[in-house]
Amino acid sequence: MILEVCCGNLESVHAAVAGGAPRIELCSALELDGLTPSWEDLKAARAQYPALKIHVLIRSRAGDFCYTPAEVQDMSAQIEKALELGADGIVLGALTPKGDVDKAAVQAWMDVISDWMLAKGLEAGGCHSSMDAYFFQGLVKKPSVTFHRAFDQVRDPFGALEEIIGLGCGRILTSGQAPSALEGAPLIRRLREKARGRIGLLPGGGITPDNARAILDLTGCEQLHASASVMEKGRKVTSAALVSAILAC
Repeated sequence: MILEVCCGNLESVHAAVAGGAPRIELCSALELDGLTPSWEDLKAARAQYPALKIHVLIRSRAGDFCYTPAEVQDMSAQIEKALELGADGIVLGALTPKGDVDKAAVQAWMDVISDWMLAKGLEAGGCHSSMDAYFFQGLVKKPSVTFHRAFDQVRDPFGALEEIIGLGCGRILTSGQAPSALEGAPLIRRLREKARGRIGLLPGGGITPDNARAILDLTGCEQLHASASVMEKGRKVTSAALVSAILAC
């Protein structure tokens, strides 16, 4: 089992690593369901933990997931910045007012990632044109892309699944459109079965040491996403003990 720990601050990153987490989702403002993290936290996490897989949430504001063209452009710049600072993956998502995947917004962000890879291919290979860069893309590891829990608000989860696969995302973070992943486990399993290995399903929402094994068994998934947090001085902070306990399930 792989556990991805949602970390809203650098203190939580330290705790996640101490608890044995191999991967984190770095963000800020967990009380707002997560926003783009500070670049200072990303720089520090990358410098201190070079082997840690760091996926960065890109979400410029709280509220709904229906973004204006200006907001899409702003988050495009944030994606590029996160990759430049060493993010291994990007966590993103956008919806239309009708509750469908905003394919135009997500495609724009996927294009930013592709363009970044081409630029790095040029740089790594010492080549001089974008066509040459295709021969050197193997020198640049493709960033992982997760469609986040905006998925839990889509009106047609199976239709959205196909659209997200078509956009090139590598996994979907979801509670199965329920208050918790345990309650949403039946839908998560059906989504995983329909995906047939074309995309990963990452159960998240209410994961604890007491239910982690049940969620894995019910969904057939091999990865979980949890904050594994406790309240300290009015904010959520990851607990190394909780991380370790979930991994032991």
